Amino acid sequence: MPKIKSSSSAKKRFKVTAGGKLLRRRAMKSHNLTKMSPKRKRRLGKDQPVAKANEPALRQMLAGRKKR
Repeated sequence: MPKIKSSSSAKKRFKVTAGGKLLRRRAMKSHNLTKMSPKRKRRLGKDQPVAKANEPALRQMLAGRKKR
């Protein structure tokens, strides 16, 4: 059997924690930052857990990735 390739786009966008959780980046952090409050910008900078509904599809995309 050949090795399962993980999706390159998913590798760049999601992170697997040591416990096996999937984390994603928050949106709205690329432009128009002057009108946002510093508190909101700080919150957007932190990683967010992936929704339960999306986890099975993402795990399949990241099939070749090991837990870190």
